[in-house]
Amino acid sequence: MITLVVVGIVSGAITAVSPCVLPVLPAILTASVDGAAGRRRPFAVVGGLVTSFGVFTLVGGALLSALHLPDAALRWLGIVTLAVVGLGLAWPWFGHVLERPFVNTRLPHLSRDGNGFVMGLALGLVFVPCAGPILAAITVLAATNGVSWGLVVLTVSFCVGLALPLLVFGVAGQAMGARIKAVRRNLGAMRIASGVVLIATALVIATNVAEPLQRAVPGFLATAQQRIEDSPTVRTQLDALARRDTQGEAASGRYMSFDECSYVVTMLNNCGPERTIQGISAWLNTPGGSALTLEDLRGKVVLIDFWTYSCINCQRSIPYVEAWYQKYKDEGLVVIGVHTPEFAFEKQKSNVAAGIERYGVTYPVAMDNDYATWDAWGNRYWPAHYLIDQAGTVRQVHYGEGDYGETELLIQQLLNTGPQPTAAPTGHGTLTRNRSPESYVGYRWQKYADNTLVHDAATDYALNPTVPGNHFSLGGMWTVGEEHATAGPGAVMNVNFYAADAHLVLGGTGTVTVQVAGEPMTRRTITVSGEPDLYTLWTGPPQGVVLTMTFSEGLEAYAFTFG
Repeated sequence: MITLVVVGIVSGAITAVSPCVLPVLPAILTASVDGAAGRRRPFAVVGGLVTSFGVFTLVGGALLSALHLPDAALRWLGIVTLAVVGLGLAWPWFGHVLERPFVNTRLPHLSRDGNGFVMGLALGLVFVPCAGPILAAITVLAATNGVSWGLVVLTVSFCVGLALPLLVFGVAGQAMGARIKAVRRNLGAMRIASGVVLIATALVIATNVAEPLQRAVPGFLATAQQRIEDSPTVRTQLDALARRDTQGEAASGRYMSFDECSYVVTMLNNCGPERTIQGISAWLNTPGGSALTLEDLRGKVVLIDFWTYSCINCQRSIPYVEAWYQKYKDEGLVVIGVHTPEFAFEKQKSNVAAGIERYGVTYPVAMDNDYATWDAWGNRYWPAHYLIDQAGTVRQVHYGEGDYGETELLIQQLLNTGPQPTAAPTGHGTLTRNRSPESYVGYRWQKYADNTLVHDAATDYALNPTVPGNHFSLGGMWTVGEEHATAGPGAVMNVNFYAADAHLVLGGTGTVTVQVAGEPMTRRTITVSGEPDLYTLWTGPPQGVVLTMTFSEGLEAYAFTFG
């Protein structure tokens, strides 16, 4: 949990300086400049924002359901509140009416900073941050599993991280205003200007006119956020949080993710069978709203794309997904956009339909309001896509933005409309369907056959001579760590794969003797030296092969890749 707390704070801080903050940033800055409101003003505004965002992210859906209110009610409450507070600042008489309830209260300074806190509460209701695995875990688990102490701690840590940069912006804006003589001499005019900015902010958020600007801002922060939040350690802890009170569901496939396959997005892999599309509340962009099933699409190449219309990262990826659909739909590609909501207002069909029209989405969209399909696929990210071949096997998993060229090439390969992998000799078109996926040697992503692993301790293992396909086995002395295994005395390994070539990432200094199992004449020696690098173990026509490798003591084995 300590790791999640730290990552939650970092994720919140990155979110606060990302393009997603643009619609509310002017309101924070101008409200803080108002010197007549006191030095606590930035703290009141930001405090209100993170309070309402945190509380309503956790319990907003349940509150709306209990009160029988529309899913978009909280968002519109925030927009209206912003506009009302803005009118109060721009129109002094109306402002005095609004501030009257805070006068003569027992809470010091509330009459001075009360409307700042109220404004912050409203901003928190309309603030839609960029979504990474941390925020996805908060919103999805709050909607499906209910509120736990672990989820509360994670939400608070995210809000703390979110608040820190926003406070820096607010305090800096206030200090800047204090140094500008014109602002000090015309506080009344400044309040009016702040009110106009708030009214404009409400209109911008209500009409979504800021989205093109948000999409135009470079998304390098999203890449940094993804690297931090999507690390194996964080994934493991999020899985543990997700499995609270769901041990029985794990056996049925719920929360069983494709994480291991997501590490290799540049080649076709065998990631296992497709899951189901289930629990859909409505279908859009299909004839008469009719449902699609993956069983009925057998023989087609299918791209499942998880998205939500307010997510800036999703908005950036939509043009690529739409372009693939238009370009390859007549060749046999089917795209299904699974719209899983991040916030309650995204469950409203009319809002989703408006988003579809706004972004030019023409492929079928399934509204996954109850997260049933999200859970079935073990998904954790917006956007995320799963590329499925004609036989129903998942061949690529990709989380987040980017790698569009690589994904299109894989679509072409499955459709046989583009260049096939260079490792596949002419006439071997089945290679991409059967090729073994990348396999990691460390215990974090193990595909060991029969070996009972001892973590981080030198252990003598018994080699399995009949290792099954897409697995490997250890023999002799090995120390298996989280990311690699270190060879000891008598270290050997068997690996069973299907490919045209096999490679292993190795580090250290020494040699590896490689031979096809049972064929001494194929023996060859590879010299390893220096930092971890990729070494070729075997090349030949695509086929099933079992290799036996003997390692020098001290060599480190990281991961197999196949071509």
